[in-house]
Amino acid sequence: YTIWNFVPKNLFEQFRRIANFYFLIIFLVQLMIDTPTSPVTSGLPLFFVITVTAIKQGYEDWLRHKADNEVNGAPVFVVRSGSLVQTRSKNIRVGDIVRVAKDETFPADLVLLSSDRADGTCHITTASLDGETNLKTHYSVAETSVCQSVSRLEALQAVVECQQPEADLYRFVGRITVTQHGEEIVRPLGPENLLLRGARLKNTKEIFGVAVYTGMESKMALNYKCKSQKRSAVEKSMNTFLIIYLGILLFEAVLSTILKYAWQAENKWDEPFYNQKTEQEKNSSPILKFISDFLAFLVLYNFIIPISLYVTVEMQKFLGSFFIGWDLDLYHEETDQKAQVNTSDLNEELGQVEYVFTDKTGTLTENEMHFRECSINGTKYREANGKLVPEGMTDDSPDGSTPHLLCHLQKKIFFFVSCCLILPYFFSFQIGDELLFLKAVSLCHTVQISYDQPDCLVGGGDPFSHANGFSSNYMEYYASSPDEKALVEAAKRIGVAFTCCSGDTMEIKAFGKSEKYKLLHVLEFDADRRRMSVILQTPSGGKVLFTKGAESAILPFTTSGEIEKTRLHVDEFALVRTLIICFSVLFLCFSLFPLSISSSIHIFLKQGVQSQHSLSSFSSLRLQDKVQETIEALRLAGIKVWVLTGDKHETAVSVSLSCGHFHRTMNILELLQQRSDNECAEQLGRLARRIKEDHVIQHGLVVDGASLSLALREHEKLFMEVCKNCSAVLCCRMAPLQKAKVLLLYTIVTVFCSGGASYKNISRKTHNLGIMGKEGRQAVRNSDYAIARFKFLAKLLLVHGHFYYIRIATLVQYFFYKNVCFITPQFLYQFFCLFSQQTLYDSVYLTLYNICFTSLPILVYSLFEQLVHPHVLQNKPGLYRDISRNAMLSFRTFLYWTLLGFCHAFVFFFGSYILMGEDTTLMGNGQMFGNWTFGTLVFTVMVITVTLKLALETHFWTWMNHFVTWGSIAFYFIFSLFYGGIIWPFLHTQDMYFVFVQLLSSGSAWFAIIIIVITCLFPDVVKKVFYRHLQPTSTQKSQAQALSCVESLCCYQHGQSGCSRLATLAQRQSPNPQSLLPVFRSWSDTETFYSNDRSILTLSPIEATHC
Repeated sequence: YTIWNFVPKNLFEQFRRIANFYFLIIFLVQLMIDTPTSPVTSGLPLFFVITVTAIKQGYEDWLRHKADNEVNGAPVFVVRSGSLVQTRSKNIRVGDIVRVAKDETFPADLVLLSSDRADGTCHITTASLDGETNLKTHYSVAETSVCQSVSRLEALQAVVECQQPEADLYRFVGRITVTQHGEEIVRPLGPENLLLRGARLKNTKEIFGVAVYTGMESKMALNYKCKSQKRSAVEKSMNTFLIIYLGILLFEAVLSTILKYAWQAENKWDEPFYNQKTEQEKNSSPILKFISDFLAFLVLYNFIIPISLYVTVEMQKFLGSFFIGWDLDLYHEETDQKAQVNTSDLNEELGQVEYVFTDKTGTLTENEMHFRECSINGTKYREANGKLVPEGMTDDSPDGSTPHLLCHLQKKIFFFVSCCLILPYFFSFQIGDELLFLKAVSLCHTVQISYDQPDCLVGGGDPFSHANGFSSNYMEYYASSPDEKALVEAAKRIGVAFTCCSGDTMEIKAFGKSEKYKLLHVLEFDADRRRMSVILQTPSGGKVLFTKGAESAILPFTTSGEIEKTRLHVDEFALVRTLIICFSVLFLCFSLFPLSISSSIHIFLKQGVQSQHSLSSFSSLRLQDKVQETIEALRLAGIKVWVLTGDKHETAVSVSLSCGHFHRTMNILELLQQRSDNECAEQLGRLARRIKEDHVIQHGLVVDGASLSLALREHEKLFMEVCKNCSAVLCCRMAPLQKAKVLLLYTIVTVFCSGGASYKNISRKTHNLGIMGKEGRQAVRNSDYAIARFKFLAKLLLVHGHFYYIRIATLVQYFFYKNVCFITPQFLYQFFCLFSQQTLYDSVYLTLYNICFTSLPILVYSLFEQLVHPHVLQNKPGLYRDISRNAMLSFRTFLYWTLLGFCHAFVFFFGSYILMGEDTTLMGNGQMFGNWTFGTLVFTVMVITVTLKLALETHFWTWMNHFVTWGSIAFYFIFSLFYGGIIWPFLHTQDMYFVFVQLLSSGSAWFAIIIIVITCLFPDVVKKVFYRHLQPTSTQKSQAQALSCVESLCCYQHGQSGCSRLATLAQRQSPNPQSLLPVFRSWSDTETFYSNDRSILTLSPIEATHC
């Protein structure tokens, strides 16, 4: 939006809604023809809805403009005409050379030209893009890295060619052509040369870069996620109900029009003596008159469609979404993270989830990496007191003695027997495989070093101080992945420390002896290769390749070593993260390698890894807190959990068993290593028959990525049938695209939980839940909801989802109910006025009924209602099943509310007619009741009844509920007294003058109001009591149990889930806290206690009670 186009654009967007467009048509009809009601009755509510929505959208857009202006107006320096010129970031154009200083944010996507470092490198953090706080190194090409001054940059002649803008943050392909002395030099450009907009410069004084993508073409802008247009089940039901009510409206209008002409078939009714037709009316076309009458009835009954329903639903979703962020039970104190709501349109869908698809790493697990064990040439080693100890041996060497590893290596037979001619070329002395493993770990990585030394230690006399003056004890490693950092730190603890990386030189200190290696090339890790490699030149001049990655990506290329023993150790370490580290001596001259990185990759693959392979193991798969309890709660709630992971089969199954996804009594079915469609079909058939035969026990299914592709290609229906009959499904060796295909199988409500970058390609039909883990913020930025830990999912779904669905389902049903109550008496009144289109209510009442008199109680109800206490919902997950599959918006429930509205409308109208209609002289002054008095009586009974009906449906009363419920009734009476008690000069006619005062002065009117209200609501009370005692639902049983302080709040066995003060007192009485069953002790009223549910949901403290 802009200031000039906001109004037309916003109106266009709002009138795309069917309800708004419908009321606009009604308003135009009222302006064009003679209708029984004023155009104000439709125009004012429509104006109110349009205005409230426009203000909300305008405010949100203003906030976006404000944030954009802060970024776009930030000052930057660019090189122009041989000098640095300050400008705004929005003025940067492609080809501008930009200077960025330390700790500044890059204003556009820049190709790095030079930095203040001699090697032309710089360090950045991309926390605002992917949440990774580690330092990343980016490089400039050698020909531009020397241009460190403005004058040299001004003289630089270069052309940058790159791909079209794309959203992938980690992909960039291009080349730079530099002209020097009339010769063109071409260098390739990759992601390591590109500085992304939004990243921040660190540990570098300044850099110069050329802008290649600016504005909305930058990668950060292309990753912006538009507001989700996902439609909830409630919205779909609401649209269906609107169509049904539109049909009722058309039926009433057509029926009234036909009955009018049937009634006027008699001359005495067609043209009575008191209402003679004009010449124009006598000569008018019958067809046009029929259409005019039909439109008039349509206008008269149009209030059966609730125009304020949409704006109330929007306000409820917008305001209700704050409760998730305010809930302190969803707040993670360690990381200072609270739950986030990125899409408030789907709040109620949290109560309709049937399937949860989740990642493993970063979602179910903590993804904290610690070195545990390693297997070197088929021999297991573990770390003990900073030493590598072979399996079965103990570390008994005293502190300060010669390192155990060196002593061991002196006695060890050399492993590289077949490579004896190569090894002396590689190292200046022969070396054991353990030390070679540690050197490979210390050199095969992209770790950066930060020297942060306390001020009090600067200038200290550490004999092992690094040459740059910083003690190695205060080195801190930064890595792009936690496993790299864990490996390098482990090698440092054992005695081989990575101490420096300057330009193309890597330095390590092996047991006190420094060694320098020249870094020739780095092949970064990617999802296709699943490994990373470095090519180094050794101190003796040899060239060597180190590679590390997944065993499936490395072992197939291994040609020597204890391969089978290593495979066995991989299977033994299935529960933890495993990496294979391999080594190969290169005989090719590196300068002969192609410049294309992709071509180099293929050469390295053909070279193979020919000398050594080592297995490193980490305790990386430590489960998050309460994962097992959360999965079990979801299972009891009827939610099936699928785990989608890229890990191998053994690791995935081990994690599933440990986290409770699979349990020991479950029959595990496998669909693995299927090689053909026929083989896959036969296996699926066998699994289906086995499930049918053993239908009593629970089944779990394990499927790998290759078999999944075959199953989805030809046998999707059979595969789905098998999956639906399984309690849990585990998909291993999954690619991100396969995860998206799995989610597309389901059209029901599903939630995808991710803690990393697996959000990519996920279907928009799936509700995405991001976990704020340590693998970045991609999932959080692109999710509908975000929580800090997987354990919070239980309360998010079982409590918040339950509340949101109950509230909005009742809101929708109640809106249709009160509008049926409102307009049906108008329809019935036409039978008593010869279908003359006379309105029963005053136009002001028609206008304010949905806006003022009945709007606030349902809004407050939809924000604070709690059908069951939150603790009960968490401790009884089965209650979630009561609202599943859109149970409260089923056609049966909709029919009940609709028929109830018609019944109450009949009671309003005929009750008032019977009690007051026949006796028109009941007022004390002898005046007769007129049609406005009768209509006002019906309207008064209706306002009171529909408000008290909502009060009967309310289970959780706060001061706000009391205020708006009784305040709405009081406001109606006060408003009516003022409206009818004063002659307003701006009104042309005032039919309601003194009508309300005269009505209330009649004792019969008060009697009629009381009798009709009781007649309407008493059957509802009887029905509730009857069903609650004879056929109670599980929710109603839980409500009854929640009335007991001991059962619902104080005396849970699992910790202080209720009244913390009472639980503390109970613990003092019992020496065994685990044996805390209901404690029989009385507390006085002075010992008040409060709910430990720290959510904003509980606004009022629980009153003091006797337990």
